Amino acid sequence: MAAIGKIRSWGPVLVIILGVVLFFFIAEPFGDFIRSRSAASGQTVGEVYGERLSIQEYQNLVDEYQQILKMQGRDNLGEDEMNGLRDYIWTNYVRNKLVEAEAEKLGITVTDDELAQVMQDGTNPVLQQIPLMSEFIDKNTNKFDINQLTAYRQAVKQAGASNPQYAEQAAMFEYGWRFAEKTLRQQLLANKYQALLAGCILSNPVQAKATFDGQNEESQILLASLPYASINDNDVEPTEAEIKAKYNEEKNTFKTYEETRDVKYVAYQVVASEADRAELMAIMKEAQASLKNDSLQPAEILRAAQSQTTYLGLPVTRAALPTEIAVRVDTMKVGQVTDPFEGRGDNTFNVVKLIGRTTQADSVEFRVISIMDRTIDAAAKSGDSIMLALKAGAPFDSIAKNYGQTPEKTWLTSAGYQNSQNMDADNKAYISALLNTPKGETKNLKLSRGNFIIQVTDRRADVEKLDVAIVKRPINFSNDTYTEAFNKFSQYVSENQTAAALEEHAADYGFDLKKRTLTSAEHNIANIHGTHDALKWLFDEAKAGQVSQVYDRCGENDYLVVVALDKVNPAGFQPLESVQDNLKQKVMNDKKFALLAEKLKGVTSIAAAQAAGAKVDTVKFITFNSPVFVQAVGQPESALSGAVVGTEKGQFSKNIVKGNAGAYVFQVLDRTTRQGVNYDEAAVQRGLRQTGLQQALGLAFQELQNKAKVEDNRYRFF
Repeated sequence: MAAIGKIRSWGPVLVIILGVVLFFFIAEPFGDFIRSRSAASGQTVGEVYGERLSIQEYQNLVDEYQQILKMQGRDNLGEDEMNGLRDYIWTNYVRNKLVEAEAEKLGITVTDDELAQVMQDGTNPVLQQIPLMSEFIDKNTNKFDINQLTAYRQAVKQAGASNPQYAEQAAMFEYGWRFAEKTLRQQLLANKYQALLAGCILSNPVQAKATFDGQNEESQILLASLPYASINDNDVEPTEAEIKAKYNEEKNTFKTYEETRDVKYVAYQVVASEADRAELMAIMKEAQASLKNDSLQPAEILRAAQSQTTYLGLPVTRAALPTEIAVRVDTMKVGQVTDPFEGRGDNTFNVVKLIGRTTQADSVEFRVISIMDRTIDAAAKSGDSIMLALKAGAPFDSIAKNYGQTPEKTWLTSAGYQNSQNMDADNKAYISALLNTPKGETKNLKLSRGNFIIQVTDRRADVEKLDVAIVKRPINFSNDTYTEAFNKFSQYVSENQTAAALEEHAADYGFDLKKRTLTSAEHNIANIHGTHDALKWLFDEAKAGQVSQVYDRCGENDYLVVVALDKVNPAGFQPLESVQDNLKQKVMNDKKFALLAEKLKGVTSIAAAQAAGAKVDTVKFITFNSPVFVQAVGQPESALSGAVVGTEKGQFSKNIVKGNAGAYVFQVLDRTTRQGVNYDEAAVQRGLRQTGLQQALGLAFQELQNKAKVEDNRYRFF
């Protein structure tokens, strides 16, 4: 009994323990669910209508488009090009999802029969915009030729089936074709949806005529200006109530659709020190001395100096030279060597030697028979035999066919060789022979890999060419210079661990702190490569006022960057305090206009306005579509354009015009229609509808995007 009583006394404790055990038993599957959702979220690039796009799915879309670009000969994209491609694919993905959702509600589809019919007709403009399909546009009819595509597709399939060498090409074509069909279907669906919106956009003859006149009727006026700058800001200091009233008046202009970050950052570029420059200058002077020694080979001198450029030993056109160097060469004598000079455009030291000037054909047409026998001696004997046969009158074509070759004529241009970064002795000798062989002559060229019988059939466009040796070295900083800069920058960051302190003491260290507002769609900080980690920190970890670590080796390994999060701006209406400075200036301008309008009250002539202190100018070529540039305030004033168009020729302005920088009255002196323009009512109405459609589409897709609750988290991955 005592034991039972003891157990009863533990009742509340046992209930709690049992409850905890049951909770974990029940919660375990739920926990697995939460963890799986969290893991999925961590791999999510973005969302549209709650549908997640994983990093793998997104990367597949990127890879798909890269393959298409590769088929078109575009490979090895740079960082900026890849970022642009990723942005395009994301925007395209979102837009397709928005259109698909709306099309489903409206019952809009694109059937297989419609797809086939569009390709059969070949006239839809979309066909010219899609990779692969655009390659089968008939140049004569400007139509997509489905028969040409079908024939090519069949030929590629047969070649791939019979020859393994073409199998990969066949597979790539089918891959590209599936992409083209998918893209065409998406485009046609979007066009159908846009056609519905287009039906809502109307124009009329009255609007068309007003638009034409607004573009082509030019007015000349006498303008009297009273700038806001003529009134001291202290005389029109706004109250908090006035600023708040202005905020409420313009609140809709302060609406944002995505969360942003106000940041402060310092991006310090490390440059070569004076010691670094002096060390490099010594190398350049040594190269200068070597170039003056005609017994030394220019190519060896450039190699020894570790020049960015190579010496081809072939004459090149002026276009092959950097502009700054070409200008110097223009005034140089043959054999002259420059002193080392700094290239301002590319941060380099340069030394230039003009070895020679000559006049040569810019383009050389030729044909060739190549002799690749098993030994060099055998090739030489065959080459000599061919030359004897040619001299005896044997046709070049016949000899080529005997050697299994078709000697088609081809062209060598200056642009085809002069920008080469390196060239072996055989290639140099080959090109040199072509450049120097007269038209109609044949030459037996003996090279290390065989003999080449070249015949020059034409030479065109004689131009001046230059034999130039250029030693070019970038003015780089040393490791010691970078370490010194890193230590100084790190000290600055470690001693200023708040956004406010970072800003307050930047100038003390000689740094320039800047401010920006960033969205998660950015790829870096202030267009500096290598700052992606800083962007991730700002959007995933940073708290307001917090300072980041030092991000080093950014840019081209020459930037040190620190970022501070100043404020998080949620989507929606920007708070008054974030736009207060802008509003304050607007309220001050309102007050200044009221004071200036009082000075112009009752004025009915330019002379009276001038007597009231206004500055008078003549302004010509004013149309409704182009803002009037006002010399007195140094900026355009769009409000004046509408007021001028609404005033008859010879009349004085009915009202005082309120501009962004001043108060104005004017008199219309003359009005004419531009010469050489004819009114085409139908064309103007088409243009109005097209412009209206573009505006409507922009607004519609923005609204759809807001409702779809689009999330862009790509910054976490790229």
